[in-house]
Amino acid sequence: MAALRIASFLFLLLLLLLLLPPRPRSAASAEPAPPPGPAAPPEPPAASRARAGRRPAPVTDVAKLCVCDLLVAQCDVNCCCDPDCSAADFSLFTTCSVPIVTGDSNLCSQKAAIYSLDVEANPPERIFKLIDQINPNVFCIHAANYKQALSFISPEMPTSENFDQLLKQFGSATFSTEFDSWSINPDSPNSSVENETYRYEYGVPVQTVDAFLRLPSPVVSSWCSDANPAGFLVNQATKCSRLVSVEKCSTIQAVSMLFYINSSILAVPKSSQMVNITVQSIVVRSLNGIRTLLDSKVLRLPTILDELCINIVLGVSYHITYTEAGEIIEAAASFVLGAITKEALSIQQSFEISFTQVNTKPVPLSGNPGYVVGLPVRAGFRPQGSGIIQNSNKYGQLTILQSTSNQDCLAAEGARTPVLFGYNMVSGCKLRITTAMECQLLTQTLLDLLKGQNFPEYVASFGNSQAQDVLDWVPITHLRTSEQSSCQIPVSLEIEVKWTKYGSLVNPQARIVNVTATVTTATLNQPPSGRERTIPITSSVVFTDVSSPAEPGYRARPTINVKLPFDFFFPFV
Repeated sequence: MAALRIASFLFLLLLLLLLLPPRPRSAASAEPAPPPGPAAPPEPPAASRARAGRRPAPVTDVAKLCVCDLLVAQCDVNCCCDPDCSAADFSLFTTCSVPIVTGDSNLCSQKAAIYSLDVEANPPERIFKLIDQINPNVFCIHAANYKQALSFISPEMPTSENFDQLLKQFGSATFSTEFDSWSINPDSPNSSVENETYRYEYGVPVQTVDAFLRLPSPVVSSWCSDANPAGFLVNQATKCSRLVSVEKCSTIQAVSMLFYINSSILAVPKSSQMVNITVQSIVVRSLNGIRTLLDSKVLRLPTILDELCINIVLGVSYHITYTEAGEIIEAAASFVLGAITKEALSIQQSFEISFTQVNTKPVPLSGNPGYVVGLPVRAGFRPQGSGIIQNSNKYGQLTILQSTSNQDCLAAEGARTPVLFGYNMVSGCKLRITTAMECQLLTQTLLDLLKGQNFPEYVASFGNSQAQDVLDWVPITHLRTSEQSSCQIPVSLEIEVKWTKYGSLVNPQARIVNVTATVTTATLNQPPSGRERTIPITSSVVFTDVSSPAEPGYRARPTINVKLPFDFFFPFV
């Protein structure tokens, strides 16, 4: 046993000797020293290559960047960032050709230099402001911590001389974020796009001078987060809570009107044209819930008055007007202001945003994209060779007979109620028939009573179906059931709406696939002379879910008919 332990110890000792790095050569075994002289010792090869390949560091300070500075040692016209321009030159400018200069657009937080002209000053002068701009994109660079990220230079290989330095720099969980010793390839192209302008597309954050249009919303909890950007053409409605106190209400920016209108919107991304947010209306809500519309649209800031904080923002509604080319031309905001007492610890705020194309009438939606339970079913007509025409009143597009207190059908003509998605409804009235009534006239009267004056021809399959997309609308199928007799009068109208769950199983959207309107008639039996008969007239709406049930997981997986080679899993079985 002792011999075995000694053998094991010797084996481990031999293994450690083999793993040790070779000893550096001593001064006696080194190469002959160079002859004495004033010359300095030669540099290591790695240091000489780094010194030879080093280039001037790129300019990353946005205050020193100027993309419109084209003339050397001369002032460029309307170039507000040109260092060659003097105050006298700025007084002659009409506008700033480049109003904002930013750095890398992929960074989460970056500096932005904003230039403008104060035309009210005498003489006009330039205004320069340096702000922090936030990138609304989720996938952004928090810190550029790789010093040679903008170059194609090979990374420094670890050697016995630089190992300790590299270990200190890259050995921790996070690398150094210093931006010194940047080196770039002089042959790499400069991809500056500061002067490039675009048009807004669906879902793109609405940009402002400093960042983007904020639409506060709850993220993880019910508390408001101001980092939610408003997307172009994305109608949103959010509610969230915010901590407040009467003593500090005048210093909380998120409860002040100025916080929501102090930044101008860019007409198109990365452009110099700006659109100011105007105040459309101001409604004041008292402590007991009474709302009052103010005639004046003067800015009202939070103020402490008799242990109350008044003029705090309880709700904001943005309305954006845009052109067909994707350019924003108008922006308005409506406010709901209120007051809080010293006992209040938090308030609930509501925010909305809507978009309307210029020279078009806004059509209210019933979902985006799928229908929302409780909102009206959208319907319309289609004239020959045109798109769908809708009634601007969303509650008057598809309606049924509304029941009245007296239950008299002839007196209930014109009383309608909207068809709400997902709500099965039944209504009706009673018709008194006398011997003096004519069959043909009574038939037309009851048909108008059941269907209304303008019964639609099409129903939108989605809650946000556009009028120009005719294929996105479902035609209404009309059926009629009657008996064989000389006089038939309509006694009921049954509307069946078949819908299905469309899209992802995680977030399915309600989509209408079929609408059927069935009119049932019955034989009119005249009562005896001098007497009356009463018959019921009914109208109903039923919603039917025709979604196919999900199959088991093993059946839902796709089947791939392919033959693998016999050694595909070699060497595994």
